[in-house]
Amino acid sequence: MSESRSANAGLARELLRPQFRGMSAYGAPQLDVPVRLNTNENAFDLPAVVVRSIVEAIEAEAVTLNRYPDREFTELRTSLASYLEQQAGVRLPIEMLWAANGSNEVLQHILMAYGGPDRTALGFVPSYSMHELISLATGTRWVSGERDEHFDLAADAAAQQVREHDPDVVFLCSPNNPTGTAMAPEVISTVLETSRGIVVVDEAYFEFARPGTPSALQLLAENPRLIVSRTMSKAFAFAGARVGYLAADPAIVDGLRLVRLPYHLSTLTQAAANAAIAHSDILLSNVAALKAERDRIVDTLARWGLEPVPSDSNFVLFGGLDDAQATWQALLDRGVLIRDVGIPGHLRVNAGTPEETTAFLDALADALGFDGSLAG
Repeated sequence: MSESRSANAGLARELLRPQFRGMSAYGAPQLDVPVRLNTNENAFDLPAVVVRSIVEAIEAEAVTLNRYPDREFTELRTSLASYLEQQAGVRLPIEMLWAANGSNEVLQHILMAYGGPDRTALGFVPSYSMHELISLATGTRWVSGERDEHFDLAADAAAQQVREHDPDVVFLCSPNNPTGTAMAPEVISTVLETSRGIVVVDEAYFEFARPGTPSALQLLAENPRLIVSRTMSKAFAFAGARVGYLAADPAIVDGLRLVRLPYHLSTLTQAAANAAIAHSDILLSNVAALKAERDRIVDTLARWGLEPVPSDSNFVLFGGLDDAQATWQALLDRGVLIRDVGIPGHLRVNAGTPEETTAFLDALADALGFDGSLAG
């Protein structure tokens, strides 16, 4: 680095907000490896019929790109309402729906409107790290709540921590990332009863939950402080399109309008999302296959004497490792990339295609000296 550039970098560090100095940007490694199972993506490519529909929808809109998009993304909210009625059995007016560029921007809107300086957000860790990072970015004080040694959260423990910290925003994650576990309904109800502020239930992976798992969407009608956020990145295999959404009381949605950037959802994003939702039955047909691979990972690792956490998502957190970092590197050396989430003795792997899952299990067996024939 030249002397002048080094000086400029030092000046930039001085001008940076103090809470960001010394931090590294969020992001999992993006490495060119044969098997990439570290970011909880849907392992299946979009079917050709869906690709054609998306291309046709974008082409139809391209001629009017000289005009701003529909600021209220009315057609997209209508599509999302129809999907949630079909998938979750909840009928919502479009006034209760909001969307943005990925669920992270949805969360950012929430914290910009309902968090901020002199306000506090509480989350129960380990959980989705962006809850904390977006809180920091919006000037919201973050409090790391606690789970038990099995990464579970009991209703009474959650209530006690809510009373102690009196947060303006509470984050609940169901299924939780990185543990994969769904949250008991009484935890959500108890937090709503105990808290005075906004309660966000992050359901990014809900389509992968095991049968009978209730959605917090069922609680919206009687809880005007509840927000349920979701994404199209996972079950819809739409991570590259960046579409997230939430359901909440219309008054909360009105608050989000005050902080969003003008025309924040592009015409092309809206067109692509509408085309994908129209094929939700096809796109979600792969969910069952991914759940089967997830369960295969859990069953196999348990037989090997490791400690997989029973999962309601498309990934598995597993423990019982003497040296998680060394295991992560051993897998990478064998062409398999998974995630080190910073929990001692644990790693996280997302379910892939049957071939990818087999490659992971074979590589892990080789790295740890297990009998790979037990992989099933």
